[in-house]
Amino acid sequence: MILKQYQKDIIEDLTRYLEILQKTKNISESFNEFWRLHPRTPLTPFPGEIVEPYKNNVAGVPHVCLKVPTAGGKTFIAANALRPIFSIFPQDHAKTVVWLVPSNSILEQTIRNFSNPEHPYREQLNADFGNRVEVYDKTALLQGAGFNASSVKENLSLCILSFDSLRSRNKDNRNAYKENGNLLSFAESGDEEISLMKVFQHLNPVIVVDESHNAESELSVDMLKQLNPSFILDLTATPRKNSNIISFTSAFELKKESMVKLPVIVYNHQSKDEVVNSALELRARLERAAFDAQNQGGAPIRPIVLFQAEPKTKEDNATFDKIKAMLIEKGIKENEIKIKTADKNELAGLDLMSSDCEVRYIITVNALKEGWDCPYAYILASLADKNSAVDVEQILGRVLRLPYTRKNPNPMLNMSYVLTASNKFLDTVQNVVEGLNRAGFSGKDYRIADTQVI
Repeated sequence: MILKQYQKDIIEDLTRYLEILQKTKNISESFNEFWRLHPRTPLTPFPGEIVEPYKNNVAGVPHVCLKVPTAGGKTFIAANALRPIFSIFPQDHAKTVVWLVPSNSILEQTIRNFSNPEHPYREQLNADFGNRVEVYDKTALLQGAGFNASSVKENLSLCILSFDSLRSRNKDNRNAYKENGNLLSFAESGDEEISLMKVFQHLNPVIVVDESHNAESELSVDMLKQLNPSFILDLTATPRKNSNIISFTSAFELKKESMVKLPVIVYNHQSKDEVVNSALELRARLERAAFDAQNQGGAPIRPIVLFQAEPKTKEDNATFDKIKAMLIEKGIKENEIKIKTADKNELAGLDLMSSDCEVRYIITVNALKEGWDCPYAYILASLADKNSAVDVEQILGRVLRLPYTRKNPNPMLNMSYVLTASNKFLDTVQNVVEGLNRAGFSGKDYRIADTQVI
């Protein structure tokens, strides 16, 4: 995988900041100097402006943010960022990365991708660190499975963890803070008590915070301080006020590079049954278009519908089991339907992009609200009560990624679709706009469509 031009610009921004940091040896001054001399957007950080003076969130530690819209390839960008970051440290500085993610779905996906030697993320790390890369999840770290004092000296150690595995007021209840005999190789004296957190503190790791807008509470900042980091890199589409942004990417750049399916076409129907029928018909049309494009030499696409179910709070709610029964009753094969909720994960172990995969319908509530990655997802069909505003913004970003990051000859396959049944349709549209804003886009990136055209 080759960096897009805007991704190259981001890495150049980071590299430029690191060079200034090495010269000034002053975190705040280097941030201000970076923006004052920026070749594309020279700015003077000022309170209340788009770039404010540096915020010393973790004292003495460079802590910067990359602002990239959803579907902009934040993980690949961060993978490319590790080599320039480690280049500013002495040769004997342990190449240890603590990569923090906010949810189990993102955790599983990140571990799977970096552990796969054929995935572009891992290929990038192997190229940058001479194939000396070890990837660890929480279990491997706590068991000392390949994670020891010798391995961290020889390899890039990528430790992928959830925020919650380290974030706790009562640290005694967290395994990362407990004495651990599996990690004795890191003890400097025979009588020293050692824990995973103490190991991290000793290694002075680089921290990557994915979806960093989820990690700005007092508890989260305390977690970052506890890790004794040498550098912190935030990744998000929606930075909070205390972020030190060193690179902005506009939605226009993603559109120009064919990264996203825009505009979002929004349809409103009279009933939940109409939403389901419309979703089935629209998906079938998209699949026929994809099949025709493939016959003309295009890459294979299997359009997927995300059905957003309601929580089990009322008898008449469109819950995930009722939606599945409805789909089967309408003739959909059971093996084409998968459920992903907080308690049920039928997507585990599936490669949705595989030609052998038959999944065309995924039913969720909000389990896919961040970080889930499947460019084949085209339609978000939300089955909330028609008298309520539909909270589609929670998972709207999941249907924005364009397959293979290139436009299709058929315009239908370059757009994404939201189907609802809400009496409060204007509220629904506002939620679509909010979802686009959360993903780093704007309210101009949607269209309201006539339901008769489906």
